[in-house]
Formats: sequence, structure tokens, C-alpha cells
Amino acid sequence: MQEKGSISIHTENIFPIIKKFLYSDHEIFLRELVSNAVDATQKLKSLGQLGEFKGELGELKVKVSVDKEARTITISDRGLGMTGEEIKKYINQIAFSGATEFVEKYKEKDAAAKDQIIGQFGLGFYSAFMVAKEVEIFSKSYKDDTEGAHWVCDGSTEFSLETTDKADRGTDVVLHVAEDSDEFLEPQRLKGILTKYCKFLPIEIEFEGEIINQTAPIWTKQPSELTDEDYVKFYQELYPFSEAPLFWIHLNVDYPFNLTGILYFPKVKDELQFQRNKIQLYSRQVFITDEVKDVVPEFLMLLHGVIDSPDIPLNVSRSFLQADASVRKINTYITKKVADKLSSLYKQDRAGFEEKWSDIGLFVKYGMLSDEKFYDKAKDFALVQNVAGKYFTLSEYQEFVQASQKDKNEQTVVLYTTDAEAQHGFVQAATDRGYDVLKLDGPLDSHFIGQLEQKLEKTTFKRVDADTIGKLIEKDEAAESVLSDDDKTKLQDLFKQAISNEQMHVQVEALSPQDAPVIITLPEFMRRMKDMQRAGGGGGMAMFGSLPDSYTVSINANHPVAQRVLHADAEAGQKLARQAYDLALLAQNMLKGEALTQFVKRSADLLAAE
Repeated sequence: MQEKGSISIHTENIFPIIKKFLYSDHEIFLRELVSNAVDATQKLKSLGQLGEFKGELGELKVKVSVDKEARTITISDRGLGMTGEEIKKYINQIAFSGATEFVEKYKEKDAAAKDQIIGQFGLGFYSAFMVAKEVEIFSKSYKDDTEGAHWVCDGSTEFSLETTDKADRGTDVVLHVAEDSDEFLEPQRLKGILTKYCKFLPIEIEFEGEIINQTAPIWTKQPSELTDEDYVKFYQELYPFSEAPLFWIHLNVDYPFNLTGILYFPKVKDELQFQRNKIQLYSRQVFITDEVKDVVPEFLMLLHGVIDSPDIPLNVSRSFLQADASVRKINTYITKKVADKLSSLYKQDRAGFEEKWSDIGLFVKYGMLSDEKFYDKAKDFALVQNVAGKYFTLSEYQEFVQASQKDKNEQTVVLYTTDAEAQHGFVQAATDRGYDVLKLDGPLDSHFIGQLEQKLEKTTFKRVDADTIGKLIEKDEAAESVLSDDDKTKLQDLFKQAISNEQMHVQVEALSPQDAPVIITLPEFMRRMKDMQRAGGGGGMAMFGSLPDSYTVSINANHPVAQRVLHADAEAGQKLARQAYDLALLAQNMLKGEALTQFVKRSADLLAAE
């Protein structure tokens, strides 16, 4: 007996609207239909385990096949199956009424409306009409004494339903592919979609005689069942050409939300050009997306791996919603798990943690800068390294330098270098005084320094070349100058004439005779603003990038060169002053072009004169 009917909706033809809204993701039809087949199969397995289904389960797999000549794609399962009445209920009524509600709500809106929640409308089955001009269902329920049912719909609101002879339980969904969807008749295209979305489904998926999935990926197992080799092997399956990961975190929680997964720390080094979107999001082992923004905290987008949660609300493209409470809880949970893992690695193996720091320091600093709760946990295991290569925690370092590096205002001054080789002279001057110097040469360190100054009490950071060493850490005892005030003024004027550059602010200082005769520095404030601007400080920082550099030129009153300049005749004094200034420029790698050529010539003349 055949029954014909019309699905009760207000819109004459719902499918073009569905197609329009889903068009950007039209390959998902296969994911949806295979997922439905897997669900039906798993439900039958559960009934068997509960004793409610006493028949033979037999081979349980989902088969996908394509017939290019007949222009059909078929998805077959041996799951629960449906009676004719159940098809009317689940396909015509529940799913279609949801589709109707969706269309009525969003048909007046533009394509952006597809980002609204629509998982609740049960549209999965109807995604078939994105590629099919007609869809058939052949189904037989697992229940005894039921007849097979055959349902047909051509993309209008009309359907037909009749009984049919079907030997085995389960469902076959047959798609008659539309002319504009020929690509989906190509086996390689279908295999690509199945591999992308169905690679880890819990029921075997067969396509062209080949099982294309692993039914029990390692994130579904308990950590106690797995070895390090298992984790590394799985990582290499996900990222075939990557170096082995540093370590990993196995996520497994069932309250107050369900979440499993494995997050890997890859080798990143100190680079900001890292690859994001390496974490894959699954829902019940179905691949959803690799855009996990909001589910995973921003600073952990650098991690690799897999997250699987049925509690993330999905929309048409199966991306998710930032506002959802469960998403926020998952985000917080992942942050805590990562912090706990890093803390335990630090406590259990400090030496091993230090070895990994060059790789993981970027994650940790990024996290501390972007997440206050993470900062609170990470401050106890975040490391800094000095120029001698020794690592300290933040509290260890404060204790290490506070006795020798307190200034007259009781501020602890942390000296740092951003390039130990280029700033070697300044580092040497600091270490000669018994001071310690940190290496802060990473891409986030200019921001990190600013945060530490806010967080650490009575602590300030100064780059070693931001001033002369006596002024970087000012003590109560002031160095005595061998020059009179008149000589200082005369020396300052002589150097101003020799330098003749308004960007260079000349001052005479009482430094050690062992210090250089002339020292050029860029004040900490100016340098820091420029560093932040270069590191991407945003609109407010942009103005500092265009400000002219304003250097301080410190003339060492206690160096023998000062005496020679003062007591030479005018021409010789100018030459000596210029030579000492050019040496200071050379030390800062600032002597270039014509000035460098003249310096070399003048140096040769001075050597010849000797």
C-alpha cells in the first residue's frame, strides 16, 4: 500500500532555502548522514547489551557507496531501522517541523543568519538535499513482525511512503545527485570527506571495500591503558611531518560537562609565526572543526591535538557559540589542566623543565599576559634566565638580586638585555660591578616586562644600555668628578660642536676611569615604547614608532680622553671628541655610511701620527 502526503509547512519549497543557508558547507551532508547511521547502530548495540534486543547483532558497520552511472550515493546501516510510522514521525514531523521553524525564523535574514543555532532544529537529515534532487529511504525496524518501509521525497513538500520487501534490519539512504553536484559522484571526493569527518567514528565505516576509520582513538581510552609510544604515534598520525611533541595532557571529565581529548605541546621555539588551528574539535568522535576559538583559551591555540565534547552547542557549520555557559566552563577547565600539568612537570623534574623552557616559555608568557587566573598559577613555575645561562623562578630571582641591585629608593632594579652579543659592552659593565643581567630577548618579553613591573612589588626593569651603569642603579654615594664645573661646561660644548646632532643630548658624568670615554644610550621609556610598537602594541603604540630617537651621550669626566680633549688645540680637540663619539656609535652598531668611512680614515691618520 502506498501513501502520498504533503508535509505541513507554510513555505512551499523549503529546500532551496536550506541549501542557501548551508551552501558554504555543503560537503557536510555526508557527515550528517553517516553520523545518523552510526547513532542508529550504536543504539542497537546498547539495546543488545541491555537485553532488550535478543537477536543476532552480526557485523555492524556503515557502508557508503557511489554509483556514478546511476548518479546515486547510498549510506547503509544495520542499526535500529524504522517502521513506516516512525519515518513519518522522525522524518516528516519532528525533523521537518524543526526545518520549518528555522526557515520561518531566518528566511528574511542574510547569509550571516546561518551562524544562529540550528542544531536544535534537527536539520541533519535534510542536509542531503544540498546535493540531491531526490532522496529515498529504505528501512526495516529491528522489532519483530514489522514490514520494510520506502520513503521518497523530491525536494518539494510532497512525499510518498509505502511498504517494501527488505530482508535485513537497518536503513539505506539513497541520494539521487543533482546536476550541480557532480563533484560528489567522484570516489576520491567522497573518500576525502569521510576521512576528514569520520576518521574516528566508533562504528566501522566502509567505502569501496576499505575501512576508513579507527573506531577507538586513544582519547576514548583511559591514560592507564596507554604508553608514551601510543601518544607519540597518535600525534604523528594527526601531524605526519611534525617533530615529536614535548609532552601532552590527557583530558577526561564527565562533570559538570563531558569532555575528553589530548592536547600536545609542540616544539615552537621563540617565534610568533606559529601555526594556529591545529586543535581538532569532535563531538562524539565526529570531526566538527579545527577553529576552536572560545572553547580553547586564546593562548593555548598554539597547542595541537583533539578535544571531544557533546556539550558544545553546534550550529549549521558546526562551529559553536561563545556565549554558551558550557563553552566558558570548558575553556576554564582546559586552562586549569594545562597549568596543573606544567606545575607538576616543574615540581617533579626541575632540570627537565628547564631544558624544555625554550619551547614552552612562549606558551607560558602568552598565558600569563592574557589570563589572570593562569598568571596566578604560572608565577610559581615561570622561569627567567640570566646571561650566564642559569634559570630562576620570579621569586628566586627577586631574592637573588635584591641585596646588590636595590637603588637609593629601595627599588629592586632588574637589568636585562635583548641581545647579549650586540649589547655586550653594557652587559660587561654591569657584571663588572657585580650586577646580574637577564636575557629577555623573546617576542613577548617587552609586554612581559610591563606585566612583571605591575605584579612584583618595588621592582623595576631597565635594559643595560638604557643609561650609564651608575644611573641604571642609582646609589646614595655619588661618584666624584676630577673636573671643575667650568671644565665640565667646556667639555660639554666641545662635544656638542663635534657631534652637531640635535637628537644627541650631551651630558658630562663622573663615571669610573675604566668605563668608556663616551657612552650612548636610549632612555628606557623611549626604547620600551618602540619595542612594544614593533611587537604589535596596537594603535596606541603606533605613535611611538614614528617619534625620532632621542639619545643621551654621556661623556666620562674621569676618563683620560676628557683631559686630552680639554687640553688639545681646537682642531685636535674636535678630532679627538669626534673619534671618541664615533667609537661609542660603533659600540651600538650605529656608525654607518659616510660617517663610518670618515672614522676609518681618521683612525688611520691617528695611527700614522703616533
